Amino acid sequence: MKPLRAVAVLPTLFTLGNLVCGFFAIVVASRIARPGTVDFVPAQKLESVRELINSVDPTHNLMLCGILILTAMLFDVFDGGVARLARVTSDFGAQLDSLCDVVSFGVAPAMLLVKMCPDFTEVHQEATWTIAALFTCCVALRLARFNVESDDEDDHMNFVGLPSPAGAAVIASFGILSYTLRNEVNYSNFEAFDWWIQRLLPLFAVAIALLMVSRAPYPHIVTQLLRGQHSFAHLVGVVVTLVVLLTMRGFAVPIVCLAYVLAPPLTHAWNLSRRYLRARRM
Repeated sequence: MKPLRAVAVLPTLFTLGNLVCGFFAIVVASRIARPGTVDFVPAQKLESVRELINSVDPTHNLMLCGILILTAMLFDVFDGGVARLARVTSDFGAQLDSLCDVVSFGVAPAMLLVKMCPDFTEVHQEATWTIAALFTCCVALRLARFNVESDDEDDHMNFVGLPSPAGAAVIASFGILSYTLRNEVNYSNFEAFDWWIQRLLPLFAVAIALLMVSRAPYPHIVTQLLRGQHSFAHLVGVVVTLVVLLTMRGFAVPIVCLAYVLAPPLTHAWNLSRRYLRARRM
């Protein structure tokens, strides 16, 4: 056994920040009571972050869990970049990153999925937990495949299969959307949304899990948007997108996450069908 002699401190702290956010996302999701034990009424406005952290309201906890998962994703985005900038990339960092990702982007969103669909879980308990377990397993398989197939020559411009942070972000964004609809829109609209989301989200989670272990190509958004030099219009577009996300985050984040998950495989399938038809004509 070869002993570990040195560890890059700053990238490791970013990676552990990812793990801590994932752990607390699980803690927050576990606070959500079983359906029927807490009255599901419009949430009260909170005056401070402390009230949000200590709130027992289901929708507050859904939102907080979603925010923690998205924060873990930010730590995951930047830990690799920090390591490459400092020129301290290592096998230790890659393995630690995958272990943390299983918690933050596998276990935490699976737990959130179960808690976000209480009525569906009451009727189809085995199905919901099976889907959550499938989601977690696919995250672990996707990360293990990435570790085996990646090497130092990768340009980090594209992924094979849906990245696990993006899959987790979709589940997390619906937790934030549920809070937004409940507090910033009419409550009757939330009831209609809740009925649909509890029945469609578990099925969509199965699709996300399968996309993670697929060979569909996905772009590395951060690298493609920020690496190197781009036109002035490109910079303006990035700034406008960030402003929209920050201003309408309750609605914009789920839309952006869904677009990232669905657009690449649909484009890939369209290109494959065009090549097939072209080959038949020849």
